[in-house]
Amino acid sequence: MTDQADDRRTGTVYLIGAGPGDPGLLTLRGAELLARAQVVVYDRLAHPDLLRHAPESAERIYVGKESSRHTLRQEEINALLVERAKRGLTVCRLKGGDPYAFGRGGEEALACREAGVPFEIVPGITSAIAAPAYAGIPVTHREAASSFAIVTGHEDPAKPESRIRWEHLAHGIDTLVFLMGVENLEHIADRLLGAGRAPSTPVALVRWGTWPAQRTLVSTLGRVVDDVRQAGLTAPAVTIVGEVVRLRQHLRWFDCRPLFGRRIVVTRAREQASSLSDALRALGAEPLEFPVIRIAPPRDLGNLDAALARLASYHWVVFTSANAVAAVRGRLDALGMDARAFAGCRIAAIGPATASALGAMGLRADFVPSRFVAEAAAEEWPDRDLAGQRVLIPRAREAREVLPRSLEERGAAVDVVAAYETVLDDSAAAELRRQLRDSTVDAVTFTSSSTVRNFVQCLGEDWRGLLASVPCFSIGPITSQTARELGIEPVAEAPEHTIPGLVQVLVNHFQNALSGALDPSVQSGSDSNEPDP
Repeated sequence: MTDQADDRRTGTVYLIGAGPGDPGLLTLRGAELLARAQVVVYDRLAHPDLLRHAPESAERIYVGKESSRHTLRQEEINALLVERAKRGLTVCRLKGGDPYAFGRGGEEALACREAGVPFEIVPGITSAIAAPAYAGIPVTHREAASSFAIVTGHEDPAKPESRIRWEHLAHGIDTLVFLMGVENLEHIADRLLGAGRAPSTPVALVRWGTWPAQRTLVSTLGRVVDDVRQAGLTAPAVTIVGEVVRLRQHLRWFDCRPLFGRRIVVTRAREQASSLSDALRALGAEPLEFPVIRIAPPRDLGNLDAALARLASYHWVVFTSANAVAAVRGRLDALGMDARAFAGCRIAAIGPATASALGAMGLRADFVPSRFVAEAAAEEWPDRDLAGQRVLIPRAREAREVLPRSLEERGAAVDVVAAYETVLDDSAAAELRRQLRDSTVDAVTFTSSSTVRNFVQCLGEDWRGLLASVPCFSIGPITSQTARELGIEPVAEAPEHTIPGLVQVLVNHFQNALSGALDPSVQSGSDSNEPDP
């Protein structure tokens, strides 16, 4: 923090390094500050997922810059930060990489200082180190490089002369990392060659480093300009010059993951999407979260509250989803009750995720069927004769009647109450249609019947054309049945009806292409054809 006096009428500007792209590389301090931001001013290279750390009420202002295309000039960005802080607001300036590593953070901090606005710097992981690391290139290595330098590839054009001492860089530094240098690559290569760096020196360009769209071109200093031109490689890219580039063939790890570069639509409710998205991201995919359902309380909570008030009268309580567990837990809290209310009940859970959610409440399921569908629960129910027993099933407002009917046929008195409902969420429908129309989607996942129905509704009348060439994947037979009824034939169905099972069928489907036919790395100038994130 600066040593300026605290002025309670003036907000603070936090210059936060957003990291190189991978949202998992944001610092803990950065996430903490975003969580209390009132204004977020963000760049083109800040991952969109980082904005989710900020409250929904926070103002979000995009000030991204591309070569020759600036949303706002730097002077306007400086003024914006000062103006919002002068209103007494907490301002988070989210900058790609590190604010002070060619991020013009120094200029923004000086503008705050001159205006009397308190500021704090939150360092971030610079792409100068992260992009090479994600490409399998360490910037130093005991046998290859004892020094490295980060150099701008785009000096201020207003300078009377360059401050870069090419003769020193060419011979005095083992590894050179150039940021923002794609457009000036020919000039950079010429200056290094002219200063005596060998034409055979290995060079790598890493485009969109740490993102699922990452592409890497490996060449030499003498060939790199022609190779980049032939590959059509464009900014943003980090350029690495030095012997450490040779280590890539041994240290690649990120761009050889089984789902690397695949853009996969996740249709689950936003509250649930993270588990599937995290699993896809861990395998190299880019999850595209387009939640088409939203979990909401039922319109009338009276029946659920009444059933919970008489839990002691039930022999069994059946939870068919983690959503039902969350809904019941919320109502118990509202009613001043807790897990002790289940003391006299036996509990059934359909699926390991449901059982896990119960475990988080301190409850252990007495019965979990081997297959995670209602039919299996009905077939494997531990008590064949349920005469005189009362069963409570808190579930979605709209659901199938297979299990209640089966239990009633065995003599049970079954109470089915709505614990939650799934409603249409079409807030991202326009963007979803655009991405499908632009053919930038590799797969669509469905995790329930409601995601299928709402997905089709969001796409509108031309949904068949938009999905014509996109493979769809289903979590289980009920979801698949709904898809077929609507005219969608899933390419694959998870044999284990869980998120890990769904992820595995995606891996199986794409494995052959990823292991042979599709090399996500660009070598020696071959055409990459990579999409922008």
